[in-house]
Amino acid sequence: MMNAVLVGCGAMSKAWLDAARQIGGLAIVGLVDLDAERARARAREYGLDRAVIGTSLDQVLDQTRPDAVFDVVVPAARRDVAFAAFAHNCHLLTEKPLADTPENARAIVDAARDAGRIHAVVQNRRYVANVRRIRRFLDSGAIGKPTSIHADFFVAPHFGGFREEMAHVLLLDMAIHTFDAARYMVAGDPAGVFCQEWEPANSWYRQGSSASAIFDLGAGKRFTYAGSWCAAGFRTSWESTWRIVAEHGSLVWDGEDGLKAEVVLSVRDGLFDLTQPITVPPLDPADRIGGHLGIIKDFIHAIETGSEPETRGSDNIKSLAMVFGAIESAETGRRVAITQEAS
Repeated sequence: MMNAVLVGCGAMSKAWLDAARQIGGLAIVGLVDLDAERARARAREYGLDRAVIGTSLDQVLDQTRPDAVFDVVVPAARRDVAFAAFAHNCHLLTEKPLADTPENARAIVDAARDAGRIHAVVQNRRYVANVRRIRRFLDSGAIGKPTSIHADFFVAPHFGGFREEMAHVLLLDMAIHTFDAARYMVAGDPAGVFCQEWEPANSWYRQGSSASAIFDLGAGKRFTYAGSWCAAGFRTSWESTWRIVAEHGSLVWDGEDGLKAEVVLSVRDGLFDLTQPITVPPLDPADRIGGHLGIIKDFIHAIETGSEPETRGSDNIKSLAMVFGAIESAETGRRVAITQEAS
């Protein structure tokens, strides 16, 4: 039996608890929130009658002595939660983003290493079936090495609350999903970025609802991102829409079920090389999917076996460096190098 304490009982905690209840051998032994009644309500909703409820993470950890902490707090509180978890010898699985600043991200990753604890991030887009299929297809070399990756994200949600008052709202709160998926699908390492943000006249956000960025992902690969959280009409998938250009063909994905590729033939018709469709193979049995459920299972497996989870903090910090690099570029108007130290 593996015991965990979940801290942060807001709306996102439902996804965690929905997943946790499907995993045999996992017990939620404590719920922590600044609002104790909200934690009690979650306990009632999920039948966690024996869970310790509290407003102090340290106190609940002292009482329950769990194996792991599930961090679902706001990003500004990540560092305090992480340090408390490691001080109590707990492993840590955290909601994205890993941290609210580059300095806090590095401090958390270093603290996990020093404590000898497993630390991973719920970067759940990697666990989308078509993202797994794209990575495996590109790795096969069927259309050659990827050279250009393009993602568009145009969704117009009226969240209300804190998001509409955030600075850099699109980059900080959402774009990391697309950035991490791009880095994963083409096995890229970020080296630099140029980004612009703007606030359209039709926006209901305070700042940063729209952004455009171009990243250097190393080895000749470039990734372009265009996104908006106030673009009503012709809504894209929450997973973005994609075009990946490779040496010998291209792949397009609508972010949902529409995934197709074409390979270049050695025949030219006038100005253009002929192409033909090529099948993107179905999901491989070895590919792990399932969003929060898949990530929590992998996290538990890593604890049990001593292996490293795929979304470990020491790797995820590279995706977070893309976010902070884009923000710095938008603020300064300059291209920003993403160094190994930053990631």
